[in-house]
Amino acid sequence: MTAVHRLLPSREATDLLELTRDLARGELAGRAAADEAADRFPRDVFGLLGETGLLGLPYPAEHGGGEQPYEVYLQVLEELGRAWMTVAVGLSVHTMSCFPLAEFGTDQQRAEHLPDLLGGRLLGGYALSEAHAGSDAAALSTRAVTDGDDYLVTGNKAWITHGGVADFYTLMARTSDDGPKGISCLLVDASTAGLSAGPPERKMGLTGSPTTPLHFDRARVPGRNLIGERGDGLRIALTALASGRLGIAACAVGLAQAALDEAVQYARTREQFGRPIIGFQGVEFLLADMAAAVHSARATYLDAARRRDAGIEFANQAAVAKLVATDAAMKVTTDAVQVLGGAGYTRDFPVERYLREAKVLQIFEGTNQIQRMLIARHLTAN
Repeated sequence: MTAVHRLLPSREATDLLELTRDLARGELAGRAAADEAADRFPRDVFGLLGETGLLGLPYPAEHGGGEQPYEVYLQVLEELGRAWMTVAVGLSVHTMSCFPLAEFGTDQQRAEHLPDLLGGRLLGGYALSEAHAGSDAAALSTRAVTDGDDYLVTGNKAWITHGGVADFYTLMARTSDDGPKGISCLLVDASTAGLSAGPPERKMGLTGSPTTPLHFDRARVPGRNLIGERGDGLRIALTALASGRLGIAACAVGLAQAALDEAVQYARTREQFGRPIIGFQGVEFLLADMAAAVHSARATYLDAARRRDAGIEFANQAAVAKLVATDAAMKVTTDAVQVLGGAGYTRDFPVERYLREAKVLQIFEGTNQIQRMLIARHLTAN
């Protein structure tokens, strides 16, 4: 595969990235196609990520995290995405699911829950979207009403990654009718009575990652599982999404890099008119544009990550990174299929799967139309 060299902040980070590459090549890449074809969720891999310390990289060491800069965590995501998108996206979603607890939870809540979440014993899901409240998160209607010291949750969530296989969900639910200020954040055990997952969606890509609706029928959630202040849920959700968008950007770059690697390798060995097709200008220019897209997308997510690590406002840069990287992944995977020609349209080569997986990256964690809206608002506000 094409070597990718990056500037890393420490020797520890360099070793961590090498560990990730070894794991990706040795444990993930060889089984990705078969598990995706069988719609098989690789739950064992997330236990392995926990054992190797990769499941909680950006979180504090005192709770089992790796205490690594976001810049390093995102590069780990990119390496995983290069090998298997279901795993990379799953890690990104799990990390985002832990974010409200880590950032807004009490010391007691963090001590009680984070070690198992970051150590690989538990897997998380992020329950924000609803069938009528996707881009418009403030319109959600799932309701949590107080009943003594508990909440009774009723409603339906949609498009939940890890639905039915997660051990806990970070849930946004309405606790009052006070518009956006009426939403609160709850940590919900997946075994809670009254909580069930619907059948998995039949998706065009990422078929190894289950995406389901969630149904709450007076599901009883302890009041002590409220994260942050009552009514602060939408702010928590949007704060988590800013970091989550960087995760998806890194996954997208990994996927695009994998497609570029495959296209270059094929173009070097495929001969037409007596020579490898990589020597034809029409192909080499296509490959050059693909490489430029990958490198520029990587630069945007690293820039945003460094701002985040420095404590500088980064939400706008996260929107830019998500937009640029996922649009690049769509273009690069499409062009990779073109380089392979008829072979690229078959399942004998992975680029057709990469193309199918790239599409959803432009949709979740806020569609790219939403990212453009956020970027435009930032421009008009300054």
